[in-house]
Amino acid sequence: MNINNRITNLFKIKYPIIQAGMVWVSGWRLASAVSNCGGLGLIGSGSMNPELLDEHIKKYKLATQKPFGINIPLMRKDAEKLINVTLQNEVKIVFTSAGNPKIFTEKLKSKDIKVIHVVPSVKFALKAEAAGCDAVVGEGVEAGGHNGADEITTMCLIPQIIDAINIPVIAAGGIADGRGILAAFSLGAEGVQMGTRFAATLESSAHPNYKKHVLEAKDNDTVLAFKKIGLVRMLKNDFAFRSKNAEAEGWDEEQLKELLGKKRERLGIFEGDEIDGEMEAGQSSGLIKNLLSVNELFEQLLSEFNAAKEKLFN
Repeated sequence: MNINNRITNLFKIKYPIIQAGMVWVSGWRLASAVSNCGGLGLIGSGSMNPELLDEHIKKYKLATQKPFGINIPLMRKDAEKLINVTLQNEVKIVFTSAGNPKIFTEKLKSKDIKVIHVVPSVKFALKAEAAGCDAVVGEGVEAGGHNGADEITTMCLIPQIIDAINIPVIAAGGIADGRGILAAFSLGAEGVQMGTRFAATLESSAHPNYKKHVLEAKDNDTVLAFKKIGLVRMLKNDFAFRSKNAEAEGWDEEQLKELLGKKRERLGIFEGDEIDGEMEAGQSSGLIKNLLSVNELFEQLLSEFNAAKEKLFN
């Protein structure tokens, strides 16, 4: 892979491959490993308090001097505190998600920070561009975790966003190998963001039980749930089936919020509870068959990309 485009130039990286800032998965260890391989690692602040985020940033900087970013979910009540920690540590790349990009973009850009917003539709991509974002991540409904209510697939979403805006587009959702990376570029994306594939690496802080479930997953082993309170894609387990049954029985928003609780993600992803935990993962789980180091994964991705490209044009 030899790609020089607006995304590699924006982040000053070798490969336009971004590791998603996932809750309970994306600490300094995973982010630094990705950045050291030439991609862009993100520290996921969604499962951190401000003090823990500060600790992870400092540990990252001891591990490498390569570029990195912070993912900050704007729906967090303490989002501004997470923003302030990011500013205090002079981080130069911020990915925002799950909220209005107008809130903090101007403040971040005044400090010469590159701001990228995750969007599930053309409507929100236009809003991110109008807010001054430097790029967007177009995330299809194949992705793990929280998804857009319109349930637009990556294949349909990315070209429509590209046709609508002028800033660079990063494709996300369902990408787990070199073939998927090539497909995203053929749609016009200038980078890819991968979550589940990086969650199933040695450097990921996810629990071994979670990684095992990803590796064992087949094509139909994820499910969308909690449509009334915020769409979530997760691996099928007892909690996932209880969630779907609750929806089928017509539970209201308050009942569903009580079922989801506040610790389900931690329980499933970080603590490895296979019964009661919420194991967020994307449909790309069915493509992931081996537990690799990040370095081994990059070698595999680049090899797969080059092989797919050669097969396509020869």
